[in-house]
Amino acid sequence: MLYWLAELSGTIPVFNVFRYLTVRTGGSMITALVFVFLFGPWIIDHLRLRQGKGQPIRADGPKSHLVTKAGTPTMGGLMILLGIVVATVLWANPRNPYVWIVLAVTLSFGMVGFYDDYLKVTRQTHAGFAGRTRLAIEAAIALVACVAIASLGRPGLATSLTVPVFKEVVINLGWFFPVFGAFIIVGAGNAVNLTDGLDGLAIGPVMIAAASFVGISYLVGNAVFADYLQIHYVPGSGELAVLCGAVIGAGLGFLWFNAPPASIFMGDTGSLALGGLIGSVAVATKHEIALAIIGGLFVLEAVSVIVQVVSFKLTGKRVFRMAPIHHHFEQLGWTEPQIVIRFWIIAIVLALAGLATLKLR
Repeated sequence: MLYWLAELSGTIPVFNVFRYLTVRTGGSMITALVFVFLFGPWIIDHLRLRQGKGQPIRADGPKSHLVTKAGTPTMGGLMILLGIVVATVLWANPRNPYVWIVLAVTLSFGMVGFYDDYLKVTRQTHAGFAGRTRLAIEAAIALVACVAIASLGRPGLATSLTVPVFKEVVINLGWFFPVFGAFIIVGAGNAVNLTDGLDGLAIGPVMIAAASFVGISYLVGNAVFADYLQIHYVPGSGELAVLCGAVIGAGLGFLWFNAPPASIFMGDTGSLALGGLIGSVAVATKHEIALAIIGGLFVLEAVSVIVQVVSFKLTGKRVFRMAPIHHHFEQLGWTEPQIVIRFWIIAIVLALAGLATLKLR
């Protein structure tokens, strides 16, 4: 909404500041942060009152969690999503379709996660609704979003896959692009969901990935910078920097309450939504492969689960003491803060590697 004030800059010159993407991205970040800080305690108290026993703890998970995490409320993703929506609506260009597409995916995935959390809390079981049904709903949402994204792109690039480092390598996927994009979005959502197993573990790498895509969105959406870096220009995608800035601000606010020992868990409400958001931004900016590098920690978590399941079904043996892999390190004796901080360090290194591909052409 504040973007419209720029139209009054002819009368009031100071309003011209709202045209600047950097100003609006910073404003979005601060707005989301302040919103979560202010309303977070009320949301936590309300959820704790409604949920009673809080999020059910898996009996087959680490035994320490049955003691240290019992009674903690979940669905904390609600405060993150509210912060993101308020900040985005306030600071983003309302005429930009990319913003609404990504925001729609985020909220839709959040609703799927909210229903899953609701079933877990009301039934007091760690199992939500059927996994295949959930994946089918997520895939349908992502498929529609990718068709919409493809319709906005430039001919020749809209349905293509770009390859980092090799500036001339562009693979036109044609009609298969929406399917590929949907796979990226659904995969990102569920990978973040699997990572969300320790206090502060998921939100840190999510903010790191969001910060990376603030830069990527800004550069890809700017014709001058895109030409200088020899990356593919996607008109309008720069506005997604405002949305990613909101993720950073809301994430920082949430981390205040989610730091060990957590006062609240984000739940599937937050993890699915945030993963879907990051995946959607990657598809919109044509940096799907870069996402696999920047979000390498999420990939590692997802792969560890796949390897564990496949190995056990084929051989009856487990590769890891427990999956996802962060639980494996718990079983090795690492403390929760050690795992969280070390995984954050890995996420930062991977993000830097992913960002380096912008220049290595």
